[in-house]
Amino acid sequence: MTKMRSSLRPLVRRVSSVVLVAAALLAAPHAVAVGTRNFTLNTLDDLKGGDLTGVALDSNGNVYAGLNLGSTPIPDATSVWSAVVLPDGAALLGTGSEGKIYRAVGGQVSVAATTGQMAVSSMAVAWNGDVIAGTFPEGKLYRLTGGKGSGEQAKVFAELPGAEDVWGLAYDEKAKVLYAATGPEGKLFRIDAAGKPQVYFDSDEPHLMSVAVGDDGSVYTGSNGKGLLYKLNGPGRASVLYDFDADDVKAIVVAPTAQGGAVYAIANKYSEPFAAPKRTKTGPPSPQPTRSSKPGKGQLVRFTREGVIEKLLSDDDTHYVSLGLGDDGAPYVGTGAEGRLHTVSENRVERVVADTEERQIGAFVLAGKRRFVATTDPAVFHEVRGVGGADAVWTSKVLDAGLRATFGRLTWRSDGALQLETRSGNTDAPDTTWSPWSAALAAPGDVKSPPARFVQIRARWNQEPKAVLREVSLSFVTDNARAVIRSISVKNQSKGTKPGVQASGGEAPKPSSSVQISWQVDNPDQDELRYRLWYRMEGQKPWRALLKAGEKVTRTEHTWDTTAMPEGEYRVLVEATDELSNPPDRVQKHSLESGVVLVDNTPPVFKSLALQGRRLRGEVVDGLGPVSRIEVSIAGSDEWRPLFPSDGVFDEPAEAFDADISAIVPAGSHLVAVRAYDSAGNVVTRDVDAR
Repeated sequence: MTKMRSSLRPLVRRVSSVVLVAAALLAAPHAVAVGTRNFTLNTLDDLKGGDLTGVALDSNGNVYAGLNLGSTPIPDATSVWSAVVLPDGAALLGTGSEGKIYRAVGGQVSVAATTGQMAVSSMAVAWNGDVIAGTFPEGKLYRLTGGKGSGEQAKVFAELPGAEDVWGLAYDEKAKVLYAATGPEGKLFRIDAAGKPQVYFDSDEPHLMSVAVGDDGSVYTGSNGKGLLYKLNGPGRASVLYDFDADDVKAIVVAPTAQGGAVYAIANKYSEPFAAPKRTKTGPPSPQPTRSSKPGKGQLVRFTREGVIEKLLSDDDTHYVSLGLGDDGAPYVGTGAEGRLHTVSENRVERVVADTEERQIGAFVLAGKRRFVATTDPAVFHEVRGVGGADAVWTSKVLDAGLRATFGRLTWRSDGALQLETRSGNTDAPDTTWSPWSAALAAPGDVKSPPARFVQIRARWNQEPKAVLREVSLSFVTDNARAVIRSISVKNQSKGTKPGVQASGGEAPKPSSSVQISWQVDNPDQDELRYRLWYRMEGQKPWRALLKAGEKVTRTEHTWDTTAMPEGEYRVLVEATDELSNPPDRVQKHSLESGVVLVDNTPPVFKSLALQGRRLRGEVVDGLGPVSRIEVSIAGSDEWRPLFPSDGVFDEPAEAFDADISAIVPAGSHLVAVRAYDSAGNVVTRDVDAR
């Protein structure tokens, strides 16, 4: 799978003044909203969403010339797993293409050796400059004398008992031994110059994924499973340096003692469990361990020589694949999505220093005379040719105005001369229907790109490698789309407020003269809206103002005090207008009428009530109705028992009842309380004597 460029995919849109509602492109009306808005890009998240060819950017919102990368495809390979640099400056690349090792020098790439394995997952320069290559799925080590090869089958140097996957190799220059991190038994092997392996550490984890050796002889290894980072001070003598909230410790690097001796590690959390690839009889081997196609979450941490941990980088959008130190001792990480190279300074300023066309940074070297970046999907060798150049171009992510917009002034802050351009279109991914890039602006000015929903901005460094772009802002005005009220909700609405069968019994409703009105609005261009409300009684024609004179409602809710209103059924009309954002001749309006709203602040009355023995008879009448509930209790008791009306259903303004209450009121003299509710929750209570 090849990497889709960030500038050509749907993006999260950031707008400085408002967060626009993503809406389908509408037929453009003539009215234009007055409110001017801005796309302002001045943070790392704002600036990194697009194409970063030949530029770098940092977490302070600065964009400047970055690594100038060459591009040499690696034939017949799709993935790069490992890399080393030889004393003569040549780079060896371990790939997932039939376990081939490629040699890159002088802009040319050729096959140095073949292992016949699924992948060369790790390499190290060891005894006398020989290169040892670790592979899977047979757990073999291969040796290239002096790092040279004729393109033929490499010689097996050692086989590691019980190992199927060799994930990491590290050479101890002082002790003249090689360490191999393996799976699926989670063992760390120590191999001498004769190729004799010994188990140096047997962990409880299924895989040890990484290994590194400090110049003081300390050995570190990281696991897959619980994400543990171990420190070993001798055979079998391991302590857990850190337990990550992660699935694996993918790579470890130890800085030289002269640079502080800190230990750096990258750890990842994935969306699906890890499964090592297996050779199949019916098809070609998978070039990568089986994981979800979705990127994981990565973190870079540093441990001081005293063991104090500091988290330097974290990314919830991608996992980290590769790790290394630069000439300045700063750590660099290669990502598993977007194919980018990140670093972080001592004062915690994060930088993206390279953005490749490929999906992953499989391996890289950024220290010494030979510097390069090797990528996966597809496999490409990028030699670092310097900083800046004619190809240094920053392209923003696709910016979405939500509706068709007219673009105004493009401004930026910079040190040094830059040239900025724009293009626009009505698809969320730039295609042939987009406008061409506009004429370059050497100073802030008006944009010439035609009105459209989407826009992109790009900056060219040309021959100004020291120029720094600090902030970009583009003003725009969208078409004035009408806000539409989709629905009105009234809290005490008596009819049709809830679908389905309602629960019977339960707590009695509580009366209130306040009616809670709320409404939902589609506001495509996010104009500031004002709402007006009217009411009318059912059967009448005129609408009357619900709001007081001069009262301004801008929220999508209002409380209507009906204390002084006559009882009856009403309807409410809500109007939305964008007059606060537009002059009178441009104003757009929309209104919607509610369902029936019951205004009832008067309780029902007992037309009759009598108790003969234990036979209770009576009639309850309400002005609006329906009567919704009749209950009986022994006065002073908190236990109320329901009674049904004579016709069995509470559905009329007048309800008669005739009930034997002997099961509720025992023999003897009692005061019996009877209460009745209407549908608005208004209640009346009467007492009768029981003898």
